[in-house]
Amino acid sequence: MPDIHLICAATEIFDGGAFDDLLATNPDRSSVVAHLKAAQKAGREAIAAAFRADPFAARPTTQAYTYLTDCLVHAALHTAQTLMHPNPTPTNSERLAVLAVGGYGRGEMAPASDVDLLFLTPYKITPWAESVIETTLYILWDLKLKVGHSSRTVRDCLRLGAEDFTIRTAMLEHRFLFGDAALADELDAKLRTDLFQGTEREFIEAKLAERDARHVRQGQRYVVEPNVKEGKGGLRDLQSLFWIGKYIHKVHDAAELVPLGLFTDEEFDAFVAAEDFLWATRCHLHLISGRATEQLTFDMQVAVADAMGYEDKAGRRAVEQFMQDYFLHATEVGDLTRIFLTKLEADHLKAEPLLDRLFKRKPRAKAGYQVINNRLAIDNDAEFLADKLNLLRIFEEALRTGMLIHPDAMRLIKSHLHLVDDDMRTNPEAQRIFLDLLLKHGNPERALRRMNELGMLAAFIPEFEPIVAMMQFNMYHSYTVDEHTIQCIAQLAMIERDELEEDLPVASSILKEGVNRKVLYVALLLHDIGKGRPDDHSILGAQIVRKVAPRLGLKQEDVDTVEWLVRYHLLMSDMAQKRDIADPRTVRDFAKAVQTVKRLDLLCVLTVCDIRGVGPNTWNNWKAVLIRALYRQTRRALEDGMEALTRDNRGAEAKKALRAELADWARRDLQTEVARHYDAYWQGLHVTAHVVFAKLLKDIGENEIVMDLHPDEDRDATRACFVMPDHPGIFARLTGALALVGANVVDARSYTTSDGFVTDAFWIQDADGNPYDAARLPRLRKMIERTLAGEVVTRDAIKDRDKVKKREKAFRVPTHITFDNEGSDIYTIIEVDTRDRPGLLHDLTRTLAASNVYIANAVIATYGEQVVDTFYVKDMFGLKYYSESKQKTLEKKLRAAIIEGAERAAD
Repeated sequence: MPDIHLICAATEIFDGGAFDDLLATNPDRSSVVAHLKAAQKAGREAIAAAFRADPFAARPTTQAYTYLTDCLVHAALHTAQTLMHPNPTPTNSERLAVLAVGGYGRGEMAPASDVDLLFLTPYKITPWAESVIETTLYILWDLKLKVGHSSRTVRDCLRLGAEDFTIRTAMLEHRFLFGDAALADELDAKLRTDLFQGTEREFIEAKLAERDARHVRQGQRYVVEPNVKEGKGGLRDLQSLFWIGKYIHKVHDAAELVPLGLFTDEEFDAFVAAEDFLWATRCHLHLISGRATEQLTFDMQVAVADAMGYEDKAGRRAVEQFMQDYFLHATEVGDLTRIFLTKLEADHLKAEPLLDRLFKRKPRAKAGYQVINNRLAIDNDAEFLADKLNLLRIFEEALRTGMLIHPDAMRLIKSHLHLVDDDMRTNPEAQRIFLDLLLKHGNPERALRRMNELGMLAAFIPEFEPIVAMMQFNMYHSYTVDEHTIQCIAQLAMIERDELEEDLPVASSILKEGVNRKVLYVALLLHDIGKGRPDDHSILGAQIVRKVAPRLGLKQEDVDTVEWLVRYHLLMSDMAQKRDIADPRTVRDFAKAVQTVKRLDLLCVLTVCDIRGVGPNTWNNWKAVLIRALYRQTRRALEDGMEALTRDNRGAEAKKALRAELADWARRDLQTEVARHYDAYWQGLHVTAHVVFAKLLKDIGENEIVMDLHPDEDRDATRACFVMPDHPGIFARLTGALALVGANVVDARSYTTSDGFVTDAFWIQDADGNPYDAARLPRLRKMIERTLAGEVVTRDAIKDRDKVKKREKAFRVPTHITFDNEGSDIYTIIEVDTRDRPGLLHDLTRTLAASNVYIANAVIATYGEQVVDTFYVKDMFGLKYYSESKQKTLEKKLRAAIIEGAERAAD
């Protein structure tokens, strides 16, 4: 293999002369292994150093690893044949050929790739050949190579290849290494004539079935921790294209697919660029991890981005830029796959299912289109391109007929995106077509996804381009920003089709009552369009709306509403998850911001779709209950007036509800119970919790600690109620006890009674975000009792639990602490936005308790690795924290506790 294909000089990779000199001394096996180990180490270091200096040079690197492996295999075989088992006059039956198969046969090796070898013999293996093979393999195993091997005759290869497509694929890429060349040529000829010929269709269908199964395993969409080799748009997809091309057209290089008409020159360039990028990524992955790692986990993404020379810029981390490039290449692989497969379809190589051919009604396409293989194709390219609006119309026709667009048509669209200009973008007919795609056909996500993949969405709305394939480097978002946007629109379409009525009764009823659909769809399409820049994406997005919405044909009144929705698209989610919605002030402030029921309806639906579009498990009953409660209370305030929210009203209703629930209690006992609680208690809890606390308090002893653990299925959490004599720091002790049992606190309330007790309610979930199973509650209760009794010292015991997982260490979450004296009439609201970890809440509450801060309640909102802990607090005199110096002192102590805990968790 000449130097030009290698990342560094061949002599730096393996010094053949030095090995020949060693052989001349007639060394023993251990000396050979020692020499090869040193040569292998030096060769690997030379390749790695050259690759680090030129981190995108994938092809010369994979070929360098192949060359090094060839040298090591040859050295091992030569040692076995000449030193260990010399046989100067082999018989015809003792002929032996060694072939590389699979990826090694293709000449593409990453640093930790397997070495797949085929030892080929003419007849049944002879004792001499068996000894040579065994010695060769032992030397290679001593070098710690992962060797996959088989010893077969030509006849074995044909028989096994006919039975197993994996074996057949491996042999498709065989490469003769050493030994009897005539034997290797015989295999080559027989594979082509006796195995491959005439079986093209079954091979293609087997490879496509493998691909579909792989995508089901790895996920149909582009996921944020992709598998470079097996994932959608990964190397295996590209290799499948080449295998099929080689099987049918007998090509030896992907470039040969261009003259055959399977790819254009531009598509082939995209193929090479994607292949180079993915191989470079895979090689860096192997080098950094020191093993055959194929998944780009979060920690690996940071390391690979650094190795490839990406740098932070313009408010975006290096890792986010690297992953955007990764997803752009993966999407390109998806496009190429579609084009290639449809070309095969056109040649009738991939069979349409028989039932489909017999019973499927062929949809009728409008003039200018034709149906080919059940796909929407263009009748005449020149006529189609004569009216550039056809670049949009075809997506509407595809939705109308329910057909997929033929890849030849996709090719045409992709290569003529330059026709989409400002004249077209402001053309009323173009505006109508685009809005109809969103509003008219019931499945807008299908058109948007195809438009996005072909670059048409970014061509029509250029402001959309920066968020295409943009990854947000956190654990909260499961999708890239463009895919998240399309998922949100899919959610809205599902609500409109009445598919989510049971899960989303409020959002469903809002849409049934009627809203401005155009405003809602456009707001969802543009809600994250400002992402990826240093400024607040909501503010920037609202500014972008002022330009884009009129261009889409919206009237000024609708533009204003869309702009408001994009500017405040996080408001309802933040209010519901980061504030105490039982506090009338929260609802009052939110109602003032929203102003009208019309806006409230639109914002509520947008919020639900936005949260559900983040990932498959982001929406849960807890969030549903919060959003629903905030919506209903705010609607009531907007319709009946703000006075409907007063504490007195709420308190009277709550006391009345409790009396009804405890109708069998003696009047005196009821009076005692009602009189012992302050106003905040009555407004902050549901009557079910009031009943539990009443029963716990009724017979409590002087120094007794009593608790009640109960699954709150409406909220996807377990409600833990505690009653005990009031002491400073009780709340912190409880958070410590819950952290020790591995419980995640999602909400907490703390109230004191006039007769010296504290009533604390916590809503907790297990590590998977679910309520505790009833069978686990007794153990949970016992652990909490031991901790509260002082048998377990929380600070010491929590050290083992308070750890950050390795793959999560790469996330950066800056700490922000704010003090708000306006959001509540009675309390100062301290909001701590920082990196989440198991012991954080305990550290924060312990710090506040040590500073004599009274915590009335805590609201916890988690977003992947980020958490916002909000505390409603007073000082020891029952006053708010107005003094700036007191606020700064508290902030300093909280930051110190966060830093100390983070260092402990990182050890």
